[in-house]
Amino acid sequence: MQADIPVVTIDGPSGTGKGTLCSRISRWLDWNLLDSGALYRILALLAQQQQVPVADAAGVAALARDLNVRFMAADDEPVKVILDGKDVGSRIRQEDCGNAASSLAEHGIVRAAILGWQRSFQQPPGLVADGRDMGTVVFPGAGLKVFLTANPQVRAKRRYKQLNVKGINVKFADLVGSIAERDKRDKQRIHSPLKPADGAVVVDTSDSGIDDVFTQVAAIIEKRFDLSAIRS
Repeated sequence: MQADIPVVTIDGPSGTGKGTLCSRISRWLDWNLLDSGALYRILALLAQQQQVPVADAAGVAALARDLNVRFMAADDEPVKVILDGKDVGSRIRQEDCGNAASSLAEHGIVRAAILGWQRSFQQPPGLVADGRDMGTVVFPGAGLKVFLTANPQVRAKRRYKQLNVKGINVKFADLVGSIAERDKRDKQRIHSPLKPADGAVVVDTSDSGIDDVFTQVAAIIEKRFDLSAIRS
């Protein structure tokens, strides 16, 4: 990690608006972008394609050695995920990848396999990092740590709408249950449990649109960093 390169971490559970917020902030600052959660979803996809059981932590960790992934911020949309030159964003955001990714994240060997890769995204002029343990584990020295939260029912409604727009059919009740189970797993796991980092700014997005959340976080960033010096 490089102390002279600023980092903003934005953590929180799914459905709180992390992806869209990080994408917008990255474009506003013209900083690098890391979608940490997408890495686990990509590993889940690769494990599925190569028939590696999710329970085979060592086997999945081995898949992380040769990842060829980049992230692209998009207009008010979750970040585009490019794997081996192909956009896999829609595929990895389906519920099967999300649930498998949450299970993979419980394995310390898998987390260790991608830690250095995650930290390699800290490049000039700065980094916006989206995930669940960005502020607690991956970038504990980040200049600003934000933790987004929202009512579970609100998060489920957002997710339901996103999936329907993409033509992915899912029962709302099943989605509520899936989110609840994922939250429980993420919060109770031994390695890097989901929680606000020390000193994190907690933002509840339950009753706020992306414009309001962006305005709030952008104002904090402008107070926390000397953007004129960074951009010069």
